[in-house]
Amino acid sequence: MDIAERAQALALKIRKHKASIETEEATKNAFVMPFISLVLGYDVFNPAEVIPEFTADVGTKKGEKIDYALVHNGQVQVLVEAKKVNDPLRVEHASQLFRYFSVTNARIAILTNGEVYQFYTDLDAPNRMDAKPFLVLDFSDVDTTLLPELAKLSKESFDLDSVISAAGELKYIGQIKRVLATEFREPSETWVRYFTTKVYDGSFTQKVREQFTTLVDKAMRQFLNEQVNDRLKSALGGPDSFVSVSNAVEPAPTAVEAEAPAAGESDLVTTEEELEGFRVVRAIVCGEVASNRVVARDTKTYFGVLLDDNNRKPIARLWFNRTKKYLGVFDENKVETRYALERVEDIYQYADRLRATVARYRDGVAIPSPAGEVLVPAVAE
Repeated sequence: MDIAERAQALALKIRKHKASIETEEATKNAFVMPFISLVLGYDVFNPAEVIPEFTADVGTKKGEKIDYALVHNGQVQVLVEAKKVNDPLRVEHASQLFRYFSVTNARIAILTNGEVYQFYTDLDAPNRMDAKPFLVLDFSDVDTTLLPELAKLSKESFDLDSVISAAGELKYIGQIKRVLATEFREPSETWVRYFTTKVYDGSFTQKVREQFTTLVDKAMRQFLNEQVNDRLKSALGGPDSFVSVSNAVEPAPTAVEAEAPAAGESDLVTTEEELEGFRVVRAIVCGEVASNRVVARDTKTYFGVLLDDNNRKPIARLWFNRTKKYLGVFDENKVETRYALERVEDIYQYADRLRATVARYRDGVAIPSPAGEVLVPAVAE
């Protein structure tokens, strides 16, 4: 499995079991050790790779311990401090990490509650851990754009210099994205005031604030919809283009293995791009179901991805047999909407839609689209 699949497998485990975890020790055993072993690839039972209860005397502080120290090339490179799952992480939790950071060779410190992982380094002052993380990975909603950076800390691909060089940009991009997400969920008074003063000449009274809070919220959502529509129209060939929709259930050929055409259909050619797209879809949804339940079917017109090899449970269609590539996703009525892709990696932009589709099949209930998602109007072909 690649790191995306490993991360999604851990996300599924956390989602299943976190309600039953009541102690810090249980959090370490259930989630933190699997993160170190499954996701990062270190042998948690090999003291040459993972040192539990790592001790380094700091000034007058004697015998304090860090939960784990990760060793690479014989040097301690990463410190990990764990707290109980469901407990919010606060800077006070990192006090031991702050002290240990200056007396070890480690350049990376991780504070975690088993579900949220905060990564720190020393961007602001040498050998002094920053007060804010440069990367935050939340396994309740994995941001797949962060996984390539996480891979640089894995045993197989360890590249500390690359992590440190990218940390400054990651730190501020991550913080800006979190601020934007908060403002889009619930515009703050500062945000509303900023836009109001750009378009309204009167005083910013309580009545005006209440009126423009609604207007700013509505304008932001309409703007996002328009941007997505414009991009799709451009990709599809012009202002009169549209996103196509078709019924999902139709006859399909015999199931095939992901790596080869179906038996008896030798004229089918399964391309490497289709296989890559299938792997991306499988990596996205394996946080909801086991990866072996996600099956590929190739046809002459599209490459299908199904749950449980069941034609009534379509997850996605890859329309790659043409000049422009499209991803087909399905709503709760099994109606397909196609989105233009510039690259196979663009499938990650629709991760929430794909996971919601699989969750509906898994739970057997109607699940609305993820909160805050921009839905693009579409018309039938």
